[in-house]
Amino acid sequence: MNGIAVRRALREFVLVAVLFLAYKLGRVLVDGHVTEAMNNASAVWNFERALHLPSEAGLQQTLLGHEWWVRLANCFYAYVHFPATAAALVWMYVRRPDTYLWMRRTLALLTAFALVIHALFPLAPPRMLSAVGIVDTGRLFGPSVYGSPASDTLSNQYAAMPSLHVGWAVVVALALMSTTAGWRRWLWLAHPAITLAVVVVTGNHYWLDAIAVLGLLGVVCALVPRMTPAASVVIPAQRLAPAGVSRTPSSRPRR
Repeated sequence: MNGIAVRRALREFVLVAVLFLAYKLGRVLVDGHVTEAMNNASAVWNFERALHLPSEAGLQQTLLGHEWWVRLANCFYAYVHFPATAAALVWMYVRRPDTYLWMRRTLALLTAFALVIHALFPLAPPRMLSAVGIVDTGRLFGPSVYGSPASDTLSNQYAAMPSLHVGWAVVVALALMSTTAGWRRWLWLAHPAITLAVVVVTGNHYWLDAIAVLGLLGVVCALVPRMTPAASVVIPAQRLAPAGVSRTPSSRPRR
């Protein structure tokens, strides 16, 4: 790898690192808005019930009797989100630079817009609404990602809407789908689907958080230049000639 390639890779690493740090340090945007975040949580919960959306509490209760599955969901929430996104970015940077550029721009713009919404609309996650029957599965069974909201200075626990867990998972899936041929591309949709189930079951997000991020992602995709279509086999203009036979005009047999 030459010096130019090394500098370019370091520059991209710094850009992506800044993106991740901005996500993690967004707590400063909601200092002093805890009461507002809890009031918004009650409003979102009641709005979902008015829309007759499935109850997050009901879904969680069906799984609480299966401790192994709950622990698995907690592990997915704790250990898959960032590593999966980082791995996809590295893969695209090495193998699909055009798709990497689209992915990086989309993640950056989606995160920036989301941080603005987090500041304007602080929202406590469902796990803080003990009155509706939802528990914090991370604290109950482990592993727990967050500390006490009062002392946690490393993450923004009042930024439920929109769900960047779901949003980033969708971006990863779209990027991988664009570089996968055939029916197998649709298998990548399992990542955001599982992510959505996990964030709801663990009490970290509402259904509306996922709906909101999908709408926001639609806006972002309209602003970011489209990625290169899925890679496919390039078909030559002329079929490959048998060995020893040239297809150039000068090689045509004379009459």
